[in-house]
Amino acid sequence: MTRTFVIAILLGSGLLAASPGCSEQGVGDPCTPEQEYDATFNGFDEKEVNVESKSFQCRTRVCLVNHFRGRVSCPYGQNAKGDAPTGAAACSVPGTDTKITGPLDPQGNPKDPIKASAVPAQCVDRTADKAVYCSCRCADINGNKPGDQTFCDCPDGFACTPLVTSIGQGNEGLTGSYCIKTGTQYDVNTACNQGECDPTTKKCD
Repeated sequence: MTRTFVIAILLGSGLLAASPGCSEQGVGDPCTPEQEYDATFNGFDEKEVNVESKSFQCRTRVCLVNHFRGRVSCPYGQNAKGDAPTGAAACSVPGTDTKITGPLDPQGNPKDPIKASAVPAQCVDRTADKAVYCSCRCADINGNKPGDQTFCDCPDGFACTPLVTSIGQGNEGLTGSYCIKTGTQYDVNTACNQGECDPTTKKCD
């Protein structure tokens, strides 16, 4: 059965069609995606794959968000009013006290009054340590490693897995397979079916 993925790609400045050299060194290191430093960002969607190139947090220069829900920096999320569950702190921009507001209009009001400041909690089975980390491109969209591009070899505990399909002319250097942690491949039929992280009943930090 063919499964369709919704792919969201974040392009770093100065990205070339062929990604810069990367090796297996640093694969699996934790990273916080740049979107999380934006107070208007509500969080990721587990139906998407995000590849942040030129990540200075990663020795591989790639911060991979592999079918992850919410924010790395806020495992328990918050409601539309910005209130966190009992026992957890409200979401904020990493390293600051700036609260997460969600998208705002020019007058400073929520663009989506229903969603407002809401940040979804992480899925118990796809927490940040399982789905967000430094990675590297290990094969092209055809599963090959042509000599005119740079690829890495996945270290032990990681599998070279197809993640990014065609994203438009000129961005072929991001399509293809990436190293993901063994046993964490996304299954649309079972992902996020074990509930959400909760500071009382299902701790994830």
